[in-house]
Amino acid sequence: MEKIIQVSDLIQEDHIIDIQSDSKDSSLHELLDVISRSELITDPETFRREIFKREKLMSTGIGYGIAIPHARHSSVKDFVIVLGRKKTGLKYESIDDKPVKLIFMIGASDKQDKEYIRLLSRLILRLKNKSFIENLLSAAGAEEMHKIIREQK
Repeated sequence: MEKIIQVSDLIQEDHIIDIQSDSKDSSLHELLDVISRSELITDPETFRREIFKREKLMSTGIGYGIAIPHARHSSVKDFVIVLGRKKTGLKYESIDDKPVKLIFMIGASDKQDKEYIRLLSRLILRLKNKSFIENLLSAAGAEEMHKIIREQK
């Protein structure tokens, strides 16, 4: 039987940050600095290029103040997610032209096709919950945000 991947199992407390930057590219670099510390990313520079290549293809700002930059590549051993929050919002070229306040960056192996789609859809389903988003945005910091993520099923 296939193991169900839970978003809450993939976001560790030390993978949650308040973004300091005021630009899309700088904020992506901040998140890449965090995700690259994971032992699951074997080649951080290649992963960095893949994220920006994906972003050039089409903005990952999905609307409603959320962006999901992501890349599947052989330099990633298994799923890894970092979450960045910018309470004031960032100009992100989102599909609804609204500022982005939450950025979920996802790395996955190039062999994780089906699981990757399932993970994205599970994450998006969660993000449709307005109170979940509001709670993340109003949380005191990473510890409280992590608790909110763990409790939201």
